[in-house]
This record gives sequence, structure tokens and C-alpha cells, in this order.
Amino acid sequence: MQAYVYKSQRKQDTYVYLAKRDDFASIPEALRAPLAPFAYVLEVALTPARRLARADAAQVRANLAARGFHLQFPPPIGGNAGARDE
Repeated sequence: MQAYVYKSQRKQDTYVYLAKRDDFASIPEALRAPLAPFAYVLEVALTPARRLARADAAQVRANLAARGFHLQFPPPIGGNAGARDE
């Protein structure tokens, strides 16, 4: 599964993964508006063996398949490494 990663220009360390390149319409307006505009970062193949630095790749794949997007928020203050993204 391919994913297209964009970073929020308004909220630092916040990223959106999209199942289709530039398909921002898949993100509900209530979530999209406070984060947009977005800057393209990279295209990544999310294979079952793929590991991501700050997100669970299986959860990202599940969100992309179900919703067409996955939001990755910054880690909580204090660096709780066990925190989960949406």
C-alpha cells in the first residue's frame, strides 16, 4: 500500500498520510481546516514489514484503508514514547 505524507504548515510535528496523493477531501473539514495548508513530504510503501518512527504502520494502513487518511500528531509534552496516534 502506498501512502503520501504531508506536514501541516500550521501545527508543528503534525502529519497526514493519504491513500491517494493530494486527496485532502478525504479528511473531514473539521480536522482539515485547523491544519491546512499542507506541504508534501514523501511517498512511502507501507508493507507489513515496514516500521515507522512515530506511528504504528499497521494502524496507519488500517486508517488509510477505512478512511483514506491517517493523522499523526506530535508526541505529548514530556516525551511519552508509548503514546498512540489516532
